[in-house]
Amino acid sequence: MSDVLHAVENGVSWITLNRPGAMNAVTWEQRERIIGLLADASADPAVRAVVVTATGRGFCAGADLRGGPSASAGDPVQGDVARMIRRGAQRFVGAVLDCEKPVIAAVNGTAAGLGAHLAFACDLVLAAESATFVEVFVRRGIVPDGGGAYLLPRLIGPQRAKELMFFGDAVPAADAAALGLVNRVVPAEELAKAAREWAERLAQGPTRALALTKQLVNASLDADRATAFAAEAAAQELCMTTRDAREGVAAFVERRTPAYEGR
Repeated sequence: MSDVLHAVENGVSWITLNRPGAMNAVTWEQRERIIGLLADASADPAVRAVVVTATGRGFCAGADLRGGPSASAGDPVQGDVARMIRRGAQRFVGAVLDCEKPVIAAVNGTAAGLGAHLAFACDLVLAAESATFVEVFVRRGIVPDGGGAYLLPRLIGPQRAKELMFFGDAVPAADAAALGLVNRVVPAEELAKAAREWAERLAQGPTRALALTKQLVNASLDADRATAFAAEAAAQELCMTTRDAREGVAAFVERRTPAYEGR
């Protein structure tokens, strides 16, 4: 069976990591497959939302580089590690941030290292009550990679981010929600249902408006007010040319529920 399961149902692209015996530590092949599926979701008008989840007890235990093209014997040559991170973990997380459709993480178990950053890069995070999040890098004597030092301060502030990264303690789902890393915690048996409900609701929404909203929010974290305001105005002008915007206005005037097409 494939290490990455994929299906499109009701406008939702379901991407499922499927190496439960390895706690879904992500291989080079899985990473490339998921990056491709996210790019496909952006380009396919029939896909209007994405869910990333996993089988078994773990969501993703981080990167598994054994046997990958970057694995090598001996000490790395200067520049090799940086190049590997840029082309690998950072590109992986960037593919989630740059996906033009809303991406939901349905975290079924342990999300450690790159696995935690995969979840935090998603637009919405649902977690099973049994899920945990671990900034595991300090336990290995290395710095966080895969965008961790970029993502966490923006989500929870620098001091909370440092606490997680300095100590590397496992954070239960309920505590992650209290910190603001998780949108909602649900019983494990309800996780798939909750993800499906949210994803299908997004898939019935104004897809281009959601994509532009995602871009605005993500860019605002690195922009000054003037730049953010200019981007907002330009995005609204572009959005108003879509069928869904016209439908939304017409539905308001006619006092009915809008029927969005994602165009």
